[in-house]
Amino acid sequence: MTSSSVGILMYRLTGGRGEVLLVHPGGPFWQHKEFGAWSIPKGEPQPGEAAEDTARREFLEELGTMPEGVLIPLGRVRQRAGKVVEAFALEGDFDTETMRCSSEVEIEWPRGSGRRWQFPEIDRAGWFTLADARLRILETQCELLELLEEELIDKHPSTAP
Repeated sequence: MTSSSVGILMYRLTGGRGEVLLVHPGGPFWQHKEFGAWSIPKGEPQPGEAAEDTARREFLEELGTMPEGVLIPLGRVRQRAGKVVEAFALEGDFDTETMRCSSEVEIEWPRGSGRRWQFPEIDRAGWFTLADARLRILETQCELLELLEEELIDKHPSTAP
């Protein structure tokens, strides 16, 4: 069975350009990776949970604040391992200094050692221009940036990136 995740691609328009909020995964494997490592805040739905509710819950768990506002469906992308990520756009603002990740992941580290460690699922968040976000986001999620850009051009043609 294919696994799935649902998340929010938050954006803001500042100084006539669009910026997006991305999160960086926690743990030693990702510690020194900047490019091709960041993601949208996302996670797996609970049984019977609506996609919008999953997206808001995961944002809260990973960033420590409940996102407010209307979620705009962006679409779905398939990641390399087959996971399907459904995303919603949300115009908003978030102070990355206040990030509080309440969810952890358990991994074997170093690989093959048999030792299990717990790490915060997300170790930081940041705002990026769409151009910079394209360099930092997981390659398979880059399509979400393109879908958002189309949405921004449709809604704000004079201020879109």
